Amino acid sequence: MIHRSTVRPGPNQKITAVRQDVSAGGPAANAAVTAATLGARALLVSALGSGPVGSAARGDLERHGVEVHDVAAGEEISLAVSAVVVDDATGDRSVVSPDATLAGTFDVTPDVLDTLPRPDVVLLDGHHPGLARSVLAYVRALDPRPLVVLDAGRWRPVFADLLGGADVTAASADFYPPEGVDRSRATVATHGPDPVTWCDESGRRGTTTVPTVDVRDTLGAGDAFHGALAVALGRGADLEAAVEEAVRVASLRVQHVGPRSWLEHLCA
Repeated sequence: MIHRSTVRPGPNQKITAVRQDVSAGGPAANAAVTAATLGARALLVSALGSGPVGSAARGDLERHGVEVHDVAAGEEISLAVSAVVVDDATGDRSVVSPDATLAGTFDVTPDVLDTLPRPDVVLLDGHHPGLARSVLAYVRALDPRPLVVLDAGRWRPVFADLLGGADVTAASADFYPPEGVDRSRATVATHGPDPVTWCDESGRRGTTTVPTVDVRDTLGAGDAFHGALAVALGRGADLEAAVEEAVRVASLRVQHVGPRSWLEHLCA
């Protein structure tokens, strides 16, 4: 639930929003929408359940071309609803969310994953730790093995199990894994409007400049970045070229108000 406001609420204060949007969310879900809009076949493995919130989320995802494998199909679970306020003047966002903690614990077995399309690239966000561990163990046993990209926006304990199995970790500037945790072979780090830094599997390092644009809405910009990065890598781009494409897509995202309105410009 996203409200756009000209002021931020203070303690015990009510304000009137200038715009409201309702959409599916979460890093992997938004990345999947981006990937599908870019022409990739995008499949989201998650827990939505049969409740009204899950039905709304599923409808939004499917409307934007994302296939959904719901590990909580037929169950009415407590799907998280994020409360988001976007500053109308700056485009900056504030988010309060229980993440996936309300829904319960889920995993997925190899025989179920065998029934799904074989991926070229897998993006993990760690919101459902059991699912992430199950999927990572499964894809690491495949031949040929899909490329694994880890969305590391902020530290979660499950990342201790995922980092060493990822081919590429795409992290925000404030992602700080504890000492002694295995790292992926290639890394990408975003720094807001500052250049993106990257290091590929061979140890080659570089920076990619972020263009100066009129920022209207930063919500989901990182998710768009990760979705575009995954698509580019899945299509055979090297890390430098994939980061350039991800920067292009994320820069487009922030120029448009609302979680989905920018997609029509991505298609153009």
